[in-house]
Amino acid sequence: MIHLTISRIAIWLLAIVMIIFGIMHFTHPDDMLNYVPLYLPRGIMWVYFVGVAFILAAISFITNRFVSLAGYLLALLLVLFVLLIHIPNHLNSGDPAMRQLALINALKDTAIAGFAMYVASIAKHQRLTESDNA
Repeated sequence: MIHLTISRIAIWLLAIVMIIFGIMHFTHPDDMLNYVPLYLPRGIMWVYFVGVAFILAAISFITNRFVSLAGYLLALLLVLFVLLIHIPNHLNSGDPAMRQLALINALKDTAIAGFAMYVASIAKHQRLTESDNA
């Protein structure tokens, strides 16, 4: 029982982080637009799309609905960020501080993706209510 409680707390912490990241996409879209690759059309649309995706994943984790799907999709999105944004920024930036920031973001998103995949993989074992535990 204590394992289940700690597990739910960890999942809720992830959800809170994703809500904050999602809100940041709406409150500071111009700052986030700097991360959208130039080859993607309608860059600001992608900023809002990612914000919605983060918030929907968080809602899924909190409500314990579609957790597996949300976890795997969140992991995929974050891995795409690492491959398409952070690694190219790390390799191509002339500024050492920007290279370091890109590496930190790549590591952060990789860690969150790993946790999201873990959450998705154990979703069928998670229960939100006591009646579901019976």
